[in-house]
Amino acid sequence: MSVFSVPPLEEEPWPSLGWQVVHWMENGPSGRGGLCFGPGDLLGQPLVLDDERKALIYRAYEVYPPDHPNAGRRRFNRVVLSQPKGVGKTEMLSFFVAAELSPSAPVRTIDWTVERGERLPVGGPVASPYIPVVALTEEQSSDLGFAVLLAILERCSIGEEFDAGLERVMRRNGHGKAVLLAAAPDARDGALTTFQVADETHHWRSPRLVQAHRTMSANLPKRKEADAWALETTTAYEPGQGSVAEKARAYAEKVHAGLIHDPKLFYFHRQASNDLDVTTVEGRRAAAIEARGPAASWSNVDAIVAQFDDPSADVVFLDRVWFNRIRQGSNRAFDAARWEQLVRRDYEVPAGALITLGFSGVRRKNATVLVGTEISTGYQWELASWEAPTPAQPGWEVSEAELDAAVADAFKRWDVWRLNARDHSWQGAIDKWAGRYRDEDDKPRVVAWHDTGQWLRPARACQAFAQAIADREVTHDGSARLARHIGAACKRALQVAHDEDPAWTIQKESADAPVPINGAWAAVLSWQARRDALALGVGPQDSVYNQRAEAGEEDVLRWV
Repeated sequence: MSVFSVPPLEEEPWPSLGWQVVHWMENGPSGRGGLCFGPGDLLGQPLVLDDERKALIYRAYEVYPPDHPNAGRRRFNRVVLSQPKGVGKTEMLSFFVAAELSPSAPVRTIDWTVERGERLPVGGPVASPYIPVVALTEEQSSDLGFAVLLAILERCSIGEEFDAGLERVMRRNGHGKAVLLAAAPDARDGALTTFQVADETHHWRSPRLVQAHRTMSANLPKRKEADAWALETTTAYEPGQGSVAEKARAYAEKVHAGLIHDPKLFYFHRQASNDLDVTTVEGRRAAAIEARGPAASWSNVDAIVAQFDDPSADVVFLDRVWFNRIRQGSNRAFDAARWEQLVRRDYEVPAGALITLGFSGVRRKNATVLVGTEISTGYQWELASWEAPTPAQPGWEVSEAELDAAVADAFKRWDVWRLNARDHSWQGAIDKWAGRYRDEDDKPRVVAWHDTGQWLRPARACQAFAQAIADREVTHDGSARLARHIGAACKRALQVAHDEDPAWTIQKESADAPVPINGAWAAVLSWQARRDALALGVGPQDSVYNQRAEAGEEDVLRWV
């Protein structure tokens, strides 16, 4: 079994309300009937939780021991569960919502009792709960979390405690509700939060949803007595998309490594072991069983394995969702996971160094980005960037004066050998730069790259940049925006070949994809300018910095 848990399970268990919550879910108050299974083969049948689900509920409801200053309060205020597709994550989320909203569920410590000489917590309901459930889109609500919750409450005896509607579920007594939010909540939406859920957070990658997650998290401390907390469920994310799931994993790894102290986080990820060979039927079967844990006993493992035999199948996608292994999408242009490994934070390009620039942007939407590359080291960094706000603001556009100032500052601070500029809506500015920045032979140091015709040239540039990432030839400053743009870039196949291999450039995943790729284009163009310089024999010896250093000038870094 391959499990990553933060914190790992301790030898000495913490006190927990989990077993009381499990009993309530399966049997209800006073044993008169509990929850039922949601949509699927067992719809409406009495709920029976497997051992892993019980263990996760136990951990989610751990509380501080009676001799602690926070005795009885929740140990974790953020719980993240990462499991493969088809194990009932959304159904599990609905069980939690029902318990947190119920006027009878034992979800908060209200007292202590003694059993066999041990003090144990006694649970009770939350006073006036408020539970926001955020959907990716309005359409999603009919298929995921809220619809599953409604299907369960309609069929179980505990459902009589609630008044259920399409966009909200209330306690019958009127003191508490769960609400469906199909847009980013503002401060007012989450002001009284006691529990909140985020389902399938590997899809939460648009600026709207990332901001929604921040807003919801910021609202948790507002009700101290309610001991508010958040639950997130996800399948393995695709690296480089900047999703909430990806950020959660990175955060958990830092907590695990001791780089961040956060005792309020519980992160659980189960996957198939990375050493399983899923190119074989036996390997795929073993991976499906391992990734699913106890759920494998009722899963259609044969059907999961058979999907890989389809010649048109995206096996990388299937590996990620069914085996919960973090994998780069097969249509992604660049290896985002490798890019993350190439960060060099302890370096700064010296003034006067010989560099190249790459520029790509859209004046009134998406993003505009300027990227630099040091010729001698292959180090890249984001010099300037602008990204359109989400939701869109009428009249927003990049300030040409700010952009012009950023380009001028780069030419002043460093020795710019070439600026490759993709001229999407910025042709006038590019022409101006070409007239202003010229070499000693009065040739422009600015070259425009067009989106039409001559596709083989940008294809070579894109594929060379992908190879540079794979070969660790490039390093960078760790810009989060640049990483998002590079991770979002997808291959656009061309009807030509490059060195007998299919040629491709880059494009967005779809026309309405939330993450721009202008930063990726800027990085590609800057890298290609460096390649051109090296091919012509241009090197550090040609830089103003090097010439002045050889001349013995003192403090050459201040020459600008």
